[in-house]
Amino acid sequence: MKKIFITIILGILITLGGCKKFLDVNINPNAPQIVEANLYLSPMLHWMATAPQYDGIYIARYTQNWASTASADLWERHGHNQGGTSPDQGAQIWKTTYYDFGQNLVDMINKATLEERWDLLGVGQLLKAWGWETATDANGEIIVKEAIDASKTTFNYDTQEFAYQETLRLIDAAIVNLNRTDGGVNEAYLAKTDFVYKGKRAAWIKFAYGLKALVLNHYSNKASYNPDGVIAAVDASFVGNVDDALIQYIGSANDDANFLSATRNNIGTLRQTKFILSLMDGTLFTSVDPRMSRMLSPAPDGIYRGLEPTVGIGALTAAQQPNNLWGYTSQAAANAAITTPARYLFARKSKFPFLTYAQLQFIKAEAAYRKGDKTTALNAYKNAVSAHIDFVNARNTDDGQSPTQITSSEKATYLSSPTITPATPNALTLSQIMCQKYIAQWGWAHVEQWMDLRRYHYIDKDPTTGNQVFLGFTIPQVLFPENQNKVVQRMRPRYNSEYIWNRNGLSAIGGLATDYQTKEMWITTP
Repeated sequence: MKKIFITIILGILITLGGCKKFLDVNINPNAPQIVEANLYLSPMLHWMATAPQYDGIYIARYTQNWASTASADLWERHGHNQGGTSPDQGAQIWKTTYYDFGQNLVDMINKATLEERWDLLGVGQLLKAWGWETATDANGEIIVKEAIDASKTTFNYDTQEFAYQETLRLIDAAIVNLNRTDGGVNEAYLAKTDFVYKGKRAAWIKFAYGLKALVLNHYSNKASYNPDGVIAAVDASFVGNVDDALIQYIGSANDDANFLSATRNNIGTLRQTKFILSLMDGTLFTSVDPRMSRMLSPAPDGIYRGLEPTVGIGALTAAQQPNNLWGYTSQAAANAAITTPARYLFARKSKFPFLTYAQLQFIKAEAAYRKGDKTTALNAYKNAVSAHIDFVNARNTDDGQSPTQITSSEKATYLSSPTITPATPNALTLSQIMCQKYIAQWGWAHVEQWMDLRRYHYIDKDPTTGNQVFLGFTIPQVLFPENQNKVVQRMRPRYNSEYIWNRNGLSAIGGLATDYQTKEMWITTP
């Protein structure tokens, strides 16, 4: 027996060099074993636009973009569903940051560095910065230092202050790399998988400065807030709608159709709220907004109405109930009318934004206003409103629609209204800036919009007028029971990773408390 064993071993050693083909049985000849660095990018760009829309289904009920047709909706009451049948609702940003990006982003950055593809490295650093910024704005404390460490099974959380510092460090590093032209920098190579800016470094540099402006402006409640830094970043960023960061959908199948379209049927039970309608129908600003009929949906009787959070359709008759966000009475009706696409951001092929010129001009207007430079604030504010009107017109043609566009005359009339555009810089109010920014972000910029509301504690007063900054916004009278009569401040971390596998990490930051979702975040405190 011993001789047989030795003979077998010798045979293996002698033939080892000739066994490669046998051992290669697990290699797939139809798929590469070593992935090109740029092949990681497209899926991550997809999730960069899509993850906030998944969570936006729920965040937009906190911010009162839309409301459910059913009454007593737990999200409208500032609650969550972690004790329910779908415990990971509102956790897609978390999943995208740590899984969809996760090791994929680490690998892309490492490969880009090794190959000296500084342009791809810069884009990768921006994606990582965006992930940390979006996750911390949604969840507060997050895991940064120990993230994507395969040697660990439990993870310690980092402070939100550190998450912000790391975000800004990555943005600055990305700007440096995107300005490089040496090594393997190659626009054509990057363009193969960059379906946002087609490999153009100048466009990504503008995006980097825009993201930096957005992050810096979140410090508005801190003594370190620097409005000049915010303004400078905006000025180095987008110069018009042409620079908007947009993702285009083909619309031929479920996975390549706009997440908010009837094809996907993700928002079929949601309707516009009374709050967004009040900002546009003349209730709060006297002038009827020409965007209203291009963004919102009337009821079957032709009248525009909005639902009150937690109330549902209430006593409204079928003819009085607002049509769905696609503009139809039902999801089935929307599908049947597929050749007559939905409006604005809700059509199959609507280009979807994750950063826009209008949004950045509102950020500049707020920073200048807080600095005391009302002239700069008013100019940026007018740029922002005007640009968003043009944005609405553009999105209403993305899917082959043929709506009545907002005419130059309608636009001029609206902008000339003193309740919309004050005659002098000193007459500009914070409410005008933030309410118009709310309109421009309605339906898509859910995390930034929620950040705006939280920075002003939902119902803070405008120091000039004495009225609420967000005019007409009301907190529901009956909140989620576990909130202990407090408003929501953060999403809870993803249940199926953190509350199942990382409870020690959560315990250290108070994340096991039943009212953790009401704990105010570091960035919104003085």
